[in-house]
Amino acid sequence: MGWASGRVFGVRGVWGGGWFEVGVKRWGAPGHQLRRDRNASTPLCTAPWSVDHQRNGHELTGLREDHASLAASHVQHMQKALERMNVKLHDVIAKLTGVSGLAVVRAILGGERDPQRLLARCDTQIQRAKAERVKESLRGTWTEEHLFALSQALQSWEHYQAQIAECDRRVEALLHDIDPGQPPNACALATRPSRPGVNAPNIPDLRAILAQICGGQDLTQLPAHTEYGVLQVIAEVGTDLTPWRTEKHFTSWMGLAPGSHQSGKRKRSAKRSRNRAGRLFCVIARSLARSKDIALGGFYRRMAARRGGLVANIALARKLAALFWRVMVKGMDYVELGLQQYEAKVLETKQRSLRRLARQLGQQLVPMTTPAPTKGPSANNATL
Repeated sequence: MGWASGRVFGVRGVWGGGWFEVGVKRWGAPGHQLRRDRNASTPLCTAPWSVDHQRNGHELTGLREDHASLAASHVQHMQKALERMNVKLHDVIAKLTGVSGLAVVRAILGGERDPQRLLARCDTQIQRAKAERVKESLRGTWTEEHLFALSQALQSWEHYQAQIAECDRRVEALLHDIDPGQPPNACALATRPSRPGVNAPNIPDLRAILAQICGGQDLTQLPAHTEYGVLQVIAEVGTDLTPWRTEKHFTSWMGLAPGSHQSGKRKRSAKRSRNRAGRLFCVIARSLARSKDIALGGFYRRMAARRGGLVANIALARKLAALFWRVMVKGMDYVELGLQQYEAKVLETKQRSLRRLARQLGQQLVPMTTPAPTKGPSANNATL
């Protein structure tokens, strides 16, 4: 089955999707499907997330990601300027661009040099736990050229923060412009309160809006899927994943399938190049590296022990992409059942290994019994 080469007929196409407009050939669509639907008058992607919405969402999320990357580089410039002045504030506090860090940096640029007064601008928790360390980190050599570099880096960081906020407003307007689809399950949304990440967009009720766009499916229920991550993925692939007949087609299109190695006249080995959607799933998979998740986190650790972290990250990203496709095509109930069965299988494998090891050592496994909690001093005496 041949894939479309990305050429455009009629009007300009957009990278990263698998959808159609009149006279437009999009990347990632099967060639036979393109020949069949080139003259179609309606897009394959059904409402509410249309081709225009995907194009705008793709451009806005990509632009926002560029702004966040540039803002992070200017944070490094601020740290470099402080290092040149022998100021180690960023080594003491958790985040230089937090409330306390920005208050201290702005006070330094305003002419304040007393460590005690600079400490007073920090949060009360920092003053209680790290008072002496903060004061020692603020005893530096104040030079005009490095203060100027610090001022320039702060202004650039604030500029990109304003750009990110403007992108968030445009994305919010785009999401509210979409006709709501199937309402999400309120109970499912309430079971998992989401905590926004550092670079998460400031959009109220983003989780509920995404669930409506995705046909009532709350994709944040999947392991390691955040609201921002789901928004980025659907901006790349859309919400109608039926053009990919199976999850194997979907993961292969993103470049997450294993490479091929065959003998013959052709090239023996062929590696897969990942597109932006595939790279997004690789980023999502990194958060499961140190998680306590039995199924997917354990899979990553087993693969990393055998093949290394890079191969394990791509393999886990493929599993997450397959789960994403199953939710969008078959529903959340199908995926939850599969995850439960996978976790049960992993637990059974661990128990079998323990029993085999106990037999080799001549020991016997005894299940632990959790005693019922009791109140009063007698409970403390019982545990001694």
